[in-house]
Amino acid sequence: MPTLTDVAKLANVSKMTVSRVINHPEQVTEELRELVFKAMKELDYRPNNVAKALAQNRTLIVKVMVLEELDTTEPYYMNLLIGIASGLDKKHYALQLVTQTSVNQTECDGFIIMGMREGDYSFIKELKKPVVLFGENTYGFTYVDSDNFGGTAKATTYAIDRGYQKIVFVGIDVEAPFEQSRENGYIETMQQAGMETEILRFENYSTQTKDYFHTHINRYPQNTCFICSSDRLALGVERGIFQGGYSVPHDYGVIGFDGVLLDQVAEPKLTTVKQEVRQMGEHCADLIINKIQHPDQVIKSIELDTQLIIRESTK
Repeated sequence: MPTLTDVAKLANVSKMTVSRVINHPEQVTEELRELVFKAMKELDYRPNNVAKALAQNRTLIVKVMVLEELDTTEPYYMNLLIGIASGLDKKHYALQLVTQTSVNQTECDGFIIMGMREGDYSFIKELKKPVVLFGENTYGFTYVDSDNFGGTAKATTYAIDRGYQKIVFVGIDVEAPFEQSRENGYIETMQQAGMETEILRFENYSTQTKDYFHTHINRYPQNTCFICSSDRLALGVERGIFQGGYSVPHDYGVIGFDGVLLDQVAEPKLTTVKQEVRQMGEHCADLIINKIQHPDQVIKSIELDTQLIIRESTK
């Protein structure tokens, strides 16, 4: 079998350069990378990542924990997990999906955790391996998230610009930083426009918002826009408005938040704040591997910009 030395000889570079191309390609020039990769391909050389991991006392496994109940029909987490798996695979790491009760049954090199609530952080602090959270937090953990504040600020600005008489925020009834940021984006934008705010909160189920708006839509004047903290909530708002005898967008406007399938199956299709969910998953993978490989470095959190997608649920 070809060795690292064989690759170095064929590429006419040092073994150290070949090692750097394999392990830290960002540290070498594009010309050197192409030279070494060409030699590796000619020789059919494949780095022995398992042997390397054993030498470094690593497992090449990252455990992923979802600390809230998963709905198998919800595409959001599936897209996120695909992004994480793709990012880990590029660095020859495997994803292991675990629950909080099974977290210590096998070894790993680090954790990606999502769905945190206030009571979970004491448990997270006790973990002995590097941790990256999916979701902003106030405890100093490295995280990946969308710009939640900016997302609802965009949606609110759009609703104001479209001339809606009243704008109501429909939030998720949970104490979590992401939700507070989304509410704050709405509140500050409304205050800057001199408009009165109103916030409703529900569990993140479309049936709850559907039932509420079916019964109470007459409380809100026509030409009201409902800005929702998830597409799931927005889907229920749309259905409740229709069941109450009104239409979207002729009578009321609805804006969601997520942009992962539900916005497109709604009728009419939802105007929504789109998150780059799969890309966020890849960033989670990149950050945890950086923390594993560089334990003494400060790894900064990432907030990705959102995009307002205009569809048929707003005028």
